[in-house]
Amino acid sequence: MGSTHFGFQNVDEKEKAGRVRGVFDAVASKYDVMNDLMSLGLHRAWKAYTVAVANVRDGDRVLDIAGGTGDLARAFSRRVGSRGMVVHTDINEAMLRTGRDRLLDEGLVLPTAICDAEHLPFASGSFDVVSVAFGLRNMTHKEQALAEMARVLKPGGRLLVLEFSKVAKPLEKAYDWYSFQVLPRLGKWVANDADSYRYLAESIRMHPDQATLKSMMKAAGFGHVDVHNMAGGVVALHAGIRC
Repeated sequence: MGSTHFGFQNVDEKEKAGRVRGVFDAVASKYDVMNDLMSLGLHRAWKAYTVAVANVRDGDRVLDIAGGTGDLARAFSRRVGSRGMVVHTDINEAMLRTGRDRLLDEGLVLPTAICDAEHLPFASGSFDVVSVAFGLRNMTHKEQALAEMARVLKPGGRLLVLEFSKVAKPLEKAYDWYSFQVLPRLGKWVANDADSYRYLAESIRMHPDQATLKSMMKAAGFGHVDVHNMAGGVVALHAGIRC
């Protein structure tokens, strides 16, 4: 086993998944509230744009990885119709349970599974669309996860990766101040957890930038990858087509 990063810390690879699980166990109950506060509600627009770019059609089979509280799964389910299917997954039980309960409260019953994106328990070529929103950043072996996403997609299938990314240079100082001064305080105030939101800020800095992630997706089997920057690069949507 080698080492990897957990925020700015170097940790043993086998420890990272457990540490990430601890972060999301801690924030699951306040996850949606914090998303609205941190992004001033913009995360809803970013996800809506992701759904639009995905171009999900009636009858499609969709896999939502790191689906958390179910925003994308809900939106996709409205588009696949009765002939399609959306599978809602997450590696973290607390997040998945929160999302499942929220969807059930809305009368929406979806196949739900705890699974590791680096070892997806689905047959090759099972899905028309795979999505992962704000989840790839937390994965230990991103190349392996992307290869698994390519494997379970049909040829010509679409992968949507929505993730924090590299901001434009004029925004860097303000973004750093917000990330390291405001976010932990907000986390402490709302979720009684400053450390998890400090990890969030650190993990964003350690995540591959737009060009690097595009290259990683192409190496994993996506022949064409478009990059859509939003909010000055605070967030980027990478949309790939499976070869």
